Amino acid sequence: MGCCSVTQRHTGVDEVGPDEIELLELSGDNLGVWSLGETRLQLSVRSSREEHHLPPPPPPPPPRYPSIQHKEQEVVLWGRSREELHQRIYSQQPIRDWEGQPPHMYGEIIYSSLVSLYNSYTQETSEHFLVLFSFHLLILSLDHTRQDFRYGGILPLSGVSLQPVSLDSESSHSPHMFEISSPMVESKVFKCAGAADLQKWMQHVEDRKYKSMTQPMSPSHCALSYLLPCDEHWKREELKKYLHQAPIRQWEGSPIQHMGQPGCISFVHIINTHRQGLLERLMVLFPQEVLLLSVDNKRQNIRYEGRLPRHGIKAVERSALPGRLEFELIGELVEPLLVSCTCQEDYWNWIFQLQQPDRSGHVSVSPPAPPIKPKVQRSRKESQEPMLSDQHHINGNS
Repeated sequence: MGCCSVTQRHTGVDEVGPDEIELLELSGDNLGVWSLGETRLQLSVRSSREEHHLPPPPPPPPPRYPSIQHKEQEVVLWGRSREELHQRIYSQQPIRDWEGQPPHMYGEIIYSSLVSLYNSYTQETSEHFLVLFSFHLLILSLDHTRQDFRYGGILPLSGVSLQPVSLDSESSHSPHMFEISSPMVESKVFKCAGAADLQKWMQHVEDRKYKSMTQPMSPSHCALSYLLPCDEHWKREELKKYLHQAPIRQWEGSPIQHMGQPGCISFVHIINTHRQGLLERLMVLFPQEVLLLSVDNKRQNIRYEGRLPRHGIKAVERSALPGRLEFELIGELVEPLLVSCTCQEDYWNWIFQLQQPDRSGHVSVSPPAPPIKPKVQRSRKESQEPMLSDQHHINGNS
């Protein structure tokens, strides 16, 4: 190796003149001409590697599984990624046949995938897109012509159960299918793309169901808060469906699903004529009964307050003036209740439905008309007399 001579008059490399440094010749792989700073760095690196004998770091291995971002960009349907499909659901453009509050009101999308709905009668399948929100499950059918979704229904997770099913119990190989059952809708069987997708649905739904039962829902996740006050037609229709799905606290008697389809539904104020107090109630008319419910201040929970036999009560008009839309509910086994409505439409609907005819004995009933004798019988009686006289006359002559 060559030698170099460096004076001590300067500490900085840039300040060293050419007359104070001799050229440094490096042997082996490091042939060339180097400055003082580069020489010190090279020698330091070489000496460190020679002492520790460290090999150069290997290149990082390729990832075995795609990243979450890569999964989101995978094409799922119609050339769109999962993220793009979620944006379509959240967009301002309405989904065909959509009912109820906008999709973004249901909160964050937890999971979604393309599945097939299995028809047990025809054994045919149709593609659907399932979307799992924080506390609801959205079912969307597909319109391949328009490349868009179509509303198929939404269910609260608290009222559904999900379990894997097998079409053939004797076969070891079975499609990856699960069944969604609920007391308010017909059971549906969905077929997943694979075992991993089935496992994710089972895990996510069970996790969200547990959280829906243990964590109180905020108003942003509770559909009831968006349906009240029920001052629009679509809100009333959605509220009727909601009552068949949502749990009602302190319920008594037969299940609400056995009461039939609800008719009139509105918020009213009820005053018990024998007691003090004004109570806000949600009054629902069923074929055989009138259901009374209450809602908490946060508009998140419904509580059972009682029911009245529809054919045992009658509505009596009190005031149809604006601001005093009142009628009285009376009956033999019911304490009189003064009901105040918020709008004239509700008032006249309840009056029409509950104004039963008076069945008391004070009402005079017109007697039935006397029966009219048949003409055949009358003509036969009239014809019998001359026949008998003629016969007597004939017998007398004989």
